[in-house]
Amino acid sequence: MKMPGRKFFIPLVLIALWFGGRAWYFAPNVGTEETAADFSAVRADGQAFNLQDLRGGYVLLDFWGSWCGPCRRESPELVSLNASTEDRLTIVSIAIERDSAAWKRAMTKDSRAWPYQVMDQTDSFKFLDGNVAGIYGVKKVPTNFLIDPEGLVVGVDVPLREIIGILKDK
Repeated sequence: MKMPGRKFFIPLVLIALWFGGRAWYFAPNVGTEETAADFSAVRADGQAFNLQDLRGGYVLLDFWGSWCGPCRRESPELVSLNASTEDRLTIVSIAIERDSAAWKRAMTKDSRAWPYQVMDQTDSFKFLDGNVAGIYGVKKVPTNFLIDPEGLVVGVDVPLREIIGILKDK
């Protein structure tokens, strides 16, 4: 006796496995309630900083790229978030780039004017090569990490519109 719908079952299982595997692969290796990994970097203005120096307030690590369409489309929302939460949230934008000129042009064009702008230089599209993106296990952009004043990651890939609510609840 033939099982009705069997011809649909195998493709559905394969689709579910593909989506599940994709989500697993692209998940960063730092999750919520973990201490944010510290790193040092040089900002676009040439000033050195250490992530640990920003403890005591909320920090949003924003991994993006000038070449990334979705990243560029969310820039206006990020600019608005910065303007409305400047006193409670520090945004640290980490651009995964090959070309510093493209990065600086995109920062200017998108009005990314906050001071913590960092370029995470890469020679390829392999993000995991010992840089800041590698420390956090970033395999796609945009990716963000919301860090609380004690240095714990309290959100991964938090929709920007939800961050204001999270900050108000604290």
